Amino acid sequence: MNYQQTLDFLYSKLPMFTRIGASAFKKDLTNTIILCEALDNPQNKFKSIHVAGTNGKGSTSHMLASVLQAQGFKTGLYTSPHLKDFRERIRINGKMISKTEVKSFVQANKKLIYKIEPSFFEVTVAMAFEHFAKHEVDIAVIEVGLGGRLDSTNIITPEISVITNISLDHTNMLGNTLEEIAGEKAGIIKNGIPVVIGETQAASQPVFITKATSVKAPIFFADDTLKVQDVVVKNSKLGLSIYENDEVKYPNIKSDLTGLYQPKNIVTVLKALEILSQKTETKIVKQAVYDGLKQVKKLTQLQGRWQTLSKNPLVICDTGHNEAGIIEVVKNIESTPHKNLHIVFGMVKDKDITKVLSLVPKQATYYFCKPDIERGLDANDLKEQANAFNLKGDSFNSVQEAKQAAIKKAGKEDLVFIGGSTFVVAEAI
Repeated sequence: MNYQQTLDFLYSKLPMFTRIGASAFKKDLTNTIILCEALDNPQNKFKSIHVAGTNGKGSTSHMLASVLQAQGFKTGLYTSPHLKDFRERIRINGKMISKTEVKSFVQANKKLIYKIEPSFFEVTVAMAFEHFAKHEVDIAVIEVGLGGRLDSTNIITPEISVITNISLDHTNMLGNTLEEIAGEKAGIIKNGIPVVIGETQAASQPVFITKATSVKAPIFFADDTLKVQDVVVKNSKLGLSIYENDEVKYPNIKSDLTGLYQPKNIVTVLKALEILSQKTETKIVKQAVYDGLKQVKKLTQLQGRWQTLSKNPLVICDTGHNEAGIIEVVKNIESTPHKNLHIVFGMVKDKDITKVLSLVPKQATYYFCKPDIERGLDANDLKEQANAFNLKGDSFNSVQEAKQAAIKKAGKEDLVFIGGSTFVVAEAI
């Protein structure tokens, strides 16, 4: 198979969550273990950081990788889903895995893939682990795909575990309460391995403490000791200072990730790096922290987080798609100067659509669209449901058609926001 045929095989032959949803989620680690044993357990051949959470785990993973790169470590980064190119999922120092290596991995393991019938995600996790081991990375940041306890990535023994936050998402698979979801995320907490929790939340805190205590894992709540002050967005940079015990610890941090939700992710990252730095072989100096946070996009190629696509009119996209994510998106929209608001919006069928629709701005013109995947919600259905929340607009045949219509109608001082689903953002970019 050539590269395109290899991708077609992965997409069409393997159960793929982004395409079909819950039925692709394998609720055990058996297939991943079998795949990795056949590869001589590559996950044991490099140091790693494991990152879970409902929101912010992608940004946090990229920030961690960026700082580690700035420190001079050869850094692997595994994330999901991808936006434009499958190979975005597997990077070393920001460089994607090559097409040849993707092709070779699938070809070499095709018989085993046919035999055990793994999911798309299980295969890509094994591919990432082998890639990082083969290229002898110093450390890899591994983002959980879904949940934690039963996620394919959860066969690693990391240097540190990180859980950003907990909110309601994927309730059909992870549980209907914050406590149940926290229990699934807490599944990445390992025996004796330090864990950093990004946000202290009443529902999840006791769940995490109980789990950490049971496996003798030191637990740290990042926002317990680190506080954010002096937040400002200027010249396409987020500026802030971090205080500890009322004394400035990191003055005048600059980040190229300008979303107003990023300060809480930065606090999580700083606490994780502080714990990581206690080991000589993973020592990180302060300058690397500043350099890494300042150029996350450049060093890791991160996209889709309050990303400006064009100006005049201002077009911004963001991948926030659940209740907590949309709340943060709305804060950013409100803080962005504009005359009129145009929203290109699409969703997938298995999200809590009514909750999201109750949160988005009513004073806006909507351009409803369907992401081009099986899980995509029909644009006319979305428009009909949105009308019940007094959200007005037209439906369009594609994301691009909706995007072009919004840009055409928008004035120079208007804001065009694109979101509702990671897959809408992917097509818009």
